[in-house]
Amino acid sequence: MSEARTPVRSTGKGAARQTVTISFAGFNRAWAAWIGDRLERRGLRVVYLRWDAPPDQSLAGLLRDLTLAEGRTLILVSEWYFQLGPRTHEEWNAALREVVAPDPARFAAVSVTNTTVPSATAVLAPVDLTNMGADEAERRLLDRLDVPYDTPVTTDAGRPAPRFPASMPDVWGGVPRRNTRFTGREPLLNDAYHLLQGSESGAGVLTLHGMSGVGKTQLAAEYVYRFGSEYDVVWWVGAEKRVTYRRLLAELAPRLGLATGPEYGERLRAVRDSLRRGNPYSRWLLVLDGADEPEQIWDLVPTGPGHVLITSRNPEWSEHNSKLLEVPVYARDESVAFIRRRAPRLTETDADQLAEALEDLPLLLDQTAGWLNDSDLSVDEYIALLDGGIDQDVVKVSADFPLAFQTAWSILLNKLRETVPESVDLLRLCTFFAPGFIPVRLLKEMSHDDLPEQLAGLLDDPLLWNKAVNQLRQYSVVRLESHEAAIDEAASSGESVYLHRMVHQIVHKDMPEQDRHEFIEVVRRALAEADPGRPTDTRNWDAYAEIVPHLKYADVLQSKDRRVQSLVLNCLRYMLFAGEYSAGVKLGARALRAWRRLLGESHPRVWEVTYHYANLMRSAGRFQETEAIDRAAMEQLRQDRGEHDLDHLRMAGGLAADLRELARYDDALQLDEWLYPTYRDLFGEQDSRTLNALNNLGFTMRLQGRYEEARAIDLKTLEARRLLLKGRHPWTLFSEVSYAVDLRLLGRYSEAESAQTKNVREHHLVMGRDHQSTLRAEHNLALCKLRGGDRATAGELLTHVLEGYERKLGDTHVHTLAAAVSQSCFAREHGDIDQAREASESVIARYELLLPEGHPFIIGARANHALILRSVGEREHAHVVMEEALAGMSAALGESHPHSLGCAINASALRNLVGEPESAAELSRITITRATEALGRTHPLTLSARISHAADLRALRDRQQAEKVEQEALSDLAATLGPQHVHTISARSRNRPYWDFEPQAS
Repeated sequence: MSEARTPVRSTGKGAARQTVTISFAGFNRAWAAWIGDRLERRGLRVVYLRWDAPPDQSLAGLLRDLTLAEGRTLILVSEWYFQLGPRTHEEWNAALREVVAPDPARFAAVSVTNTTVPSATAVLAPVDLTNMGADEAERRLLDRLDVPYDTPVTTDAGRPAPRFPASMPDVWGGVPRRNTRFTGREPLLNDAYHLLQGSESGAGVLTLHGMSGVGKTQLAAEYVYRFGSEYDVVWWVGAEKRVTYRRLLAELAPRLGLATGPEYGERLRAVRDSLRRGNPYSRWLLVLDGADEPEQIWDLVPTGPGHVLITSRNPEWSEHNSKLLEVPVYARDESVAFIRRRAPRLTETDADQLAEALEDLPLLLDQTAGWLNDSDLSVDEYIALLDGGIDQDVVKVSADFPLAFQTAWSILLNKLRETVPESVDLLRLCTFFAPGFIPVRLLKEMSHDDLPEQLAGLLDDPLLWNKAVNQLRQYSVVRLESHEAAIDEAASSGESVYLHRMVHQIVHKDMPEQDRHEFIEVVRRALAEADPGRPTDTRNWDAYAEIVPHLKYADVLQSKDRRVQSLVLNCLRYMLFAGEYSAGVKLGARALRAWRRLLGESHPRVWEVTYHYANLMRSAGRFQETEAIDRAAMEQLRQDRGEHDLDHLRMAGGLAADLRELARYDDALQLDEWLYPTYRDLFGEQDSRTLNALNNLGFTMRLQGRYEEARAIDLKTLEARRLLLKGRHPWTLFSEVSYAVDLRLLGRYSEAESAQTKNVREHHLVMGRDHQSTLRAEHNLALCKLRGGDRATAGELLTHVLEGYERKLGDTHVHTLAAAVSQSCFAREHGDIDQAREASESVIARYELLLPEGHPFIIGARANHALILRSVGEREHAHVVMEEALAGMSAALGESHPHSLGCAINASALRNLVGEPESAAELSRITITRATEALGRTHPLTLSARISHAADLRALRDRQQAEKVEQEALSDLAATLGPQHVHTISARSRNRPYWDFEPQAS
């Protein structure tokens, strides 16, 4: 056959390169891109020509137009190529015989389908490229075009090659099945492609927006299949709810090969960081489907070299750095083509009439044409029904839905009732779940005892269930597929269905009141029975993340069923541990209001939800509001039940935590000093609740700067936990860190480092390297190493800890900020001063958002920043900032608190630096007196004050007194820390010491 072929050649005068024109259906664009790239890399010129066959034009004429193209025409044979129009096989056979048969050498063809095509396609002699690898497909392509296989291949490092269409991207997940009835939308697809490809790195975000039912999701799915070969990662996530979006995006972490723990927050931050850096993949596409509330998720949309495609009814995405592309209803020719493909029995005139009546809305066309094809009803008769044959009051929907949709749905529901009435029952059940992906398997898995009679048969009889599901599927009322579309078995068994929000709203409103009451109770029971029961176990988080979006639609807060109420409380706990603070706060607030009305102000469930709500508010950084909630609850419980009631004690503990966060340490201490003996008297010394109260007392002591008392309490707690819980229990390990922190703050650096090194090893074994408790342990070890002079190890650990906290807890959590403070201080002294300044300014800004003005953490961060200003030569500015910090810290914590003493040491140095030696010497002298009384003569902070005072005396030229003070301090330094300790050596070299503020976050 090769003798009969015409080799590819240029037909243009003087053209330097041979030309091939590729004619392809838009559906097969990925094949066209790959074939064109293979030919271009072998020196050929390629022209791309998307095929269309409008029904009002001659098919033979359109084929003749192809012969006008330069060079040879390569046709990509597929069922899509021949369906456009649509055209029958008979029309195609006639056109191929008329145009191609006389001059077959003008055309070449490759086949990318296994389905039946018009018989006359044989005249094109297509070679099959399916069911083989890329190398063999390329060999066959070149052979068909008579291009030698040994033609040199050019490479272009700046242009990644499209992926072979038969191979999937390296990472692919969540994408719905391709809609084989997808029709038209070519300009929209091309616009979307060019808008994304033309974006600068980090700005490739495009929102497809439009009213419900116009096919935004279908358009996004078609975009993925057409252009997916240009990406290495394609990941589709439902973005209707923040909790669902976070879970699905976090699931990308293991697929990207990222080393993280199981928590969603950590995985999510790792994914966003990986996508931002483009490592390990820079060509990625993330699809956010149904993101109708930008304010819910805009802060979690990744940036980087890849692309984000969003579907939404809300054009406000433009305010969040997204380009917009409006998706209108079908053009009339698209409507007609789609209807004729969906309902082959209808003529072109019928299709045009139906499209006119249904206002070209794709979802409505799909559902109506599907069942109209199976009906004896004519289009005229159907339109007569639309024109007034149905009571419009039956269905009430939002104003943005066409009136025709309301009536058409009434007709469709009547059709379903007549054929399989159970399908309507199933559909109504689905409306008590959230729209979108609905886990109907929960209905099948629940206990079927005491079900309403009309539902018992549906849920008990698998055959009837499948019949109902298939009926809904047949008329496109639901899509039958698992959200993880690759799991075909789950989809085919009806494990999950997809219900469009517009259908959801229509059906929900068109429901008898008796059904509404019975059906909602069934769904509530199904959700309650799906509760795994252990929200602290990360293995159960997928289950809770699936349940949470449906709570609102099942109106669970109005249920008096204890199992349903327990589900709500467990979901709140899940949201706390999974870091879903914002959504948890909203659910907690609604639950508190609803249960107060439903159960009464003093019902035990009300106090329980109050406790969980307060924990979520505290975790969200809303400390002042939490303090008011906890205080009111505590006082009410004490009045109603007495001060020894367990709920009262629990709320009192929460209030103490609030007071610690707000730096009201004296008030917190008063509560802690009452709670510990109360728990001890009620439960004994060896009860875990007693030990938790003792632990909190020790923490408050440390925050007050009473380090020796804190050490004694933490040691007592540690020893008791070792007896009660054993050495490797998480709380025992926590107490070991607290004790090591106390030792370090007391200047017992060697002991602290020894204890902390052992504890970190235990954390790695028990908690894993990525757990936040491990990061807390490693943070303290880094500071121990730094005090001991091992700067290299300290620097590596601080970087690791900060990155870990940012991944796990986010950049505004108190633990993350504490690590950021340490990292900034380290960078100031041993790294990049510009980096240190940027980090310091960021820390201050985040603290100011999180905490009230006057909080010691804000003041301390500003004190640290003053030292950076000093280092970059801004002495006067540094002096002003430090003086303000000294005054603020003294007012907040008292003049003898270690933080105030540290500010005083730094302030005396800056006074000296700006030419105020007398004031500096007086301040350092007073600081020695206060530090000696508070911490002792040989505490590192006191020794720093003594070395500083010697420097101030030298500035006043009081050399004799300066020498005396310095030698005494050096002697005590050598005796306390050792003659070769870095602090001793630095003091001996007359390097003036400075103090770094260190926030105690736990």
